[in-house]
Amino acid sequence: MDPYVIQMHSKGNLPSVLDVHVNVAGKSSMLGKMKGKKARWSVRPSEMSNKTFNPIRAIVDSMKVQPNPNKTTIALSIGDPTVFGNLPTDPEVTQAMKDALDSGKYNGYAPSVGYLSSREEVASYYHCPEAPLEAKDVILTSGCSQAIALCLAVLVNPGQNILVPRPGFSLYRTLAESMGIEVKLYNLLPEKSWGIDLKQLESLIDEKTACLVVNNPSNPCGSVFSRSHLRKILAVAARQCVPILADEIYGDMVFSNSKFEPLATLSSNVPILSCGGLAKRWLVPGWRLGWILIHDRRDIFGNEIRDGLVKLSQRILGPCTLVQGALKSILRRTPQEFYHNTLSFLKSNADLCYGALAAIPGLRPIRPSGAMYLMVGIEMEHFPEFENDVAFTEQLFAEQSVQCLPATCFEYPNFFRVVITVPEVMMLEACSRIQEFCEQHYHCAEGSQEECDK
Repeated sequence: MDPYVIQMHSKGNLPSVLDVHVNVAGKSSMLGKMKGKKARWSVRPSEMSNKTFNPIRAIVDSMKVQPNPNKTTIALSIGDPTVFGNLPTDPEVTQAMKDALDSGKYNGYAPSVGYLSSREEVASYYHCPEAPLEAKDVILTSGCSQAIALCLAVLVNPGQNILVPRPGFSLYRTLAESMGIEVKLYNLLPEKSWGIDLKQLESLIDEKTACLVVNNPSNPCGSVFSRSHLRKILAVAARQCVPILADEIYGDMVFSNSKFEPLATLSSNVPILSCGGLAKRWLVPGWRLGWILIHDRRDIFGNEIRDGLVKLSQRILGPCTLVQGALKSILRRTPQEFYHNTLSFLKSNADLCYGALAAIPGLRPIRPSGAMYLMVGIEMEHFPEFENDVAFTEQLFAEQSVQCLPATCFEYPNFFRVVITVPEVMMLEACSRIQEFCEQHYHCAEGSQEECDK
């Protein structure tokens, strides 16, 4: 059979005629001979997917035990405030969504960074003299998780590193390592209400450090940094010229004995990308609307970082337009009473849980000041039959049907995290079961029999 001949009008060094042999009858072609073997399917997952690893899923999915069939399961492990139905969002929030849907105005595509009018609302809501904002400083995202992903993608190249809290939200590592970014862990100190070990933090910084992640209020710790501590964090960042990614999704969710200070209000020197969203404060995590606030008063990010974020936002064409359409009413019309009632409930549950667990020998809860969580230390020397926090929480689930996340999920062994959004009666029952479990498994440490006899 004659070969097909394709004439190429090339002015470069390429040959002017490309001779392509095609065997229509199924006999060997020139291309087949060049390969030297018959073509075979070879479809493999990408390097990015292979590098993507969620430690919470890995640990939880590896737990094979079943709950005690004689006891109702109480899940203190899920960071979703809507699970038990006791914390509904405000009627004004749901009405705003209904109105947006009924208007018929929000069924099409929006700009990838969000509607201008919606970005103006966010800028107005968070604007203050110490940290002014305009619409151009706001990018709307599909939840706070995507906001964090975009910030990492715009600030950090493969081979560079970021500084992440330990214990800390596992998504930072999941996202970073999928992008070929090294994660360095700085320590939070439980004896200092989970304040940062600033000397250790600064010792981690090198020429490849591209970003410092600061999560305040904290998941999983429920801690809230003071103004003076935040200033010290900013001083490290300024001294080392490292920009900050501020994960402030729990911003303003602090108890009456604390005050939330947005990081950007305390510094005009350090460029900050602040991530937030509707999920937690408005109790609608499934609505998937978050935002990035760009604070860059010294023009260190300049247009390049802003343009980079816009380009990256174009990969998925922005968050749900219906929620964007409802955003103005949500931000303007949600009553203060709603926020107050949510925080009052969380503080009451936190106090109840802390008091109950602090009275149990072998446990050391750290009192939270905000967010939706409480961390509990396990004095493992008093529970010698358990190798670690994973084994402890696994057996707790098997015997008492109480599910807590082992803090190994947050790179902090021998602690576990409690979610404090469950109804009060369930919290009381869970604490009672944890007490029963600990009493059954507690052993006096060697040399401490006198203390045990008291």
